[in-house]
Amino acid sequence: MQTVSTLSFEKQEDFSRFGKSFQESLCRLIMTDRPFADQIGEVLDVNFFELKYLQVFCKKVYDYKEKYKAHPTSEVMMTILRTDLDEENGAVCNQVRNYFARVLSKSGPVEGTLFIKETSLDFCKKQKLKKAILKSIKLIQSSSFDEIKSEIDSALRLGSDNNFGHDYVKDFEARFVPRHRLPVTTGWNKIDDLCSGGLGKGELGVVIAPTGAGKSMALVHLGAAAIEEGKTVVHYTLELQDTAVANRYDSCLTGIPISKLMSHKAEILKKVQDLEGSLIVKEYPTKSASTNTITLHLEKLKNRGINVGMIIVDYGDLLRPTRQRKEKRTELESIYEELRAMAQQFKCPVWTASQTNRSGLNAEVITMESISEAYSKCFVADFIFSISRTIEDKNTNQGRIYVAKNRNGQDGLVFPIYMDPACVSIKVLQQTEESQKAAYSSSKSTLEDLREKYKNFRTNDKESNKAG
Repeated sequence: MQTVSTLSFEKQEDFSRFGKSFQESLCRLIMTDRPFADQIGEVLDVNFFELKYLQVFCKKVYDYKEKYKAHPTSEVMMTILRTDLDEENGAVCNQVRNYFARVLSKSGPVEGTLFIKETSLDFCKKQKLKKAILKSIKLIQSSSFDEIKSEIDSALRLGSDNNFGHDYVKDFEARFVPRHRLPVTTGWNKIDDLCSGGLGKGELGVVIAPTGAGKSMALVHLGAAAIEEGKTVVHYTLELQDTAVANRYDSCLTGIPISKLMSHKAEILKKVQDLEGSLIVKEYPTKSASTNTITLHLEKLKNRGINVGMIIVDYGDLLRPTRQRKEKRTELESIYEELRAMAQQFKCPVWTASQTNRSGLNAEVITMESISEAYSKCFVADFIFSISRTIEDKNTNQGRIYVAKNRNGQDGLVFPIYMDPACVSIKVLQQTEESQKAAYSSSKSTLEDLREKYKNFRTNDKESNKAG
């Protein structure tokens, strides 16, 4: 006689406890995500769906996959649902078609994708394992240990990640789905025009400048522009106090000089309360925080329902490396790689800054040659611009922005700027002949330096060969 616990173990479970929204979203993922559909298909029973119309819809998807060895497109599913439904059950047919119409009307990713995938896979795998265990109990008397082990091992393997990458034929449709960068403005129309609207989600932007040239000011400007666009900006400061950074935002957003903020408290409060976006400033002592520290903080914000729209790290060179390496340049390279990974993980732009070496201190135009310690930091960045201000420029609040790298448009351009440190204001002005001449002169000088280095390398190489 079976015990109560064994009977409950054998009882068929379904997705009902997860709710209707979860089940509809899961079906949508099965329809739109071919690798996931293949993975969960190994352990899914359509009867796990509590709702009949989702059972029918899901069965049509997998019937097509089994018959034609391909994942159905939206057009194919539309035809199937028009011509291949059991019309005897008219109410269910209408529900299936209405559901599919809702799927087609939705654009963008499914909300909570990772949770839905993990939860549904975990549920389905456990049901498969339960079946295997029950079958093994019956096999104990009549079968060998190897047979029972094979049954359990097979159940454990099912539903594992079987995504081997982008299949050129099976995933053909995925290449023609529009990709939305969802760029966040830089606050400078001329720069936005160059990079297709600003820095996109999952992208890393770097500001290069010598000490005192305005790196932190530029990062505040970028954050303020995002706030005015309605984004939540999380600004990490490893150099200045959090209140000092917040004061800079006060000045940048209101136009009130930093020195006069105290006497305009009510005016500033009224302005910031009307902003569409929001700002969180988090301070860490220099070299005390790593990218893991920042990621943990961002996860906490996410768990509290805060949707981060832009991350600013002031600045990357002051982060503590997650792993100690022999050379500082390799540590810095790994930090910038981790910052870009963070942008991809949280699906938003990340801005940071980097110090130039001594050659950039009084340069007319700062190129990537002047980046401090690790030139390889430039490799992972999607957009890089430098700020140069000579001694004469500082006296007249002038300077130059040089677009050094741009994955989404043209680079190598110089724009004159007007920088007012008192109000944390940076304005990009119209290009001039002089600014482009300066860029040409700088790039020509860089090219000549590279030629000289190559010449010396070849000479030393020949001499070493002769000596050998």
